[in-house]
Amino acid sequence: MPAYMVARITVSDPDQYEVYKSLAPIAIQKYGGEYLTRGGAMETLEGPEETQRVVLVKFPDFETARAFYDSPEYKKARDARSGAAEGQFVILDGYVPE
Repeated sequence: MPAYMVARITVSDPDQYEVYKSLAPIAIQKYGGEYLTRGGAMETLEGPEETQRVVLVKFPDFETARAFYDSPEYKKARDARSGAAEGQFVILDGYVPE
């Protein structure tokens, strides 16, 4: 069953964040991940206005998404993000109709 990683990110140093943005896709690709959205235009339709950068990545399954997050490749990207942005990262099981 696919799994999805949702990231909500507040960027404080855009120049340093560009380094993270160059490293993260390498790790995502290695673990079979696929960006479904990576920032871009958004509109809050209900509730408090979303002001953070929102990223959605699809992985083959929950275990692979977790392995990606804990991988040495992504640690390098996370280290580059340190001090440039703070975020919330959540892994969710995908929905498979019965």
